[in-house]
Amino acid sequence: MRKLLVLSALGAMCLLPSCYSLSKEECVAANWKVIGDTDGAAGYNPQSRFADHVKSCERVKVVPDQTTWYQGFQEGIKRYCTPLSGAQRGEAGDGYNNVCPPDLEQGFMRGYTLGKRVHEVRERMNSIRSSISSREQDTDQRYRELKNAKDQDRRAIQMRIDDNDFEIRRLRREADDLSYDLSNAERDLAAFRMNPQGDMRPPVRRY
Repeated sequence: MRKLLVLSALGAMCLLPSCYSLSKEECVAANWKVIGDTDGAAGYNPQSRFADHVKSCERVKVVPDQTTWYQGFQEGIKRYCTPLSGAQRGEAGDGYNNVCPPDLEQGFMRGYTLGKRVHEVRERMNSIRSSISSREQDTDQRYRELKNAKDQDRRAIQMRIDDNDFEIRRLRREADDLSYDLSNAERDLAAFRMNPQGDMRPPVRRY
């Protein structure tokens, strides 16, 4: 029953304008080449994105012009599939829909790989900091409990404190290593942005 309620709620949400790729007004006044260009520049998967437009415009009985839209998409994708765009998308943690033409994909992926490496190390650093903070808060709480704890409970509380201390030290060592990795990754990304056509040594992962 609960599952049905959740599905019903999701269905109701998809009736909202935000669930559609285009509003009714945009469908009626659509310049399909411009829309295709915008979609290409955003790196959308062409098949699924155009299908979204078809679904959106069914509400006003407008049939999107696929040929004109795709002409625009092919222009927009050229702006998406650049080395610097790849670096930006990777650093932001965006996914890649395998949409770049073969002659542009290599440059895009070089930037994307370097940017994604920076993103991944930063995400891991943030996760470690969050874990350290959580452990420290737990330790503070255990010390408060220890003040008024009964003798039979004190050992278990102290073991929890010791476990937190051990894990915090381990996490801090990992953070130190990642800090080194992040500096290297950011340096490589900065160098790439200065000269996206230059040779780059392969990134080395240490985590």
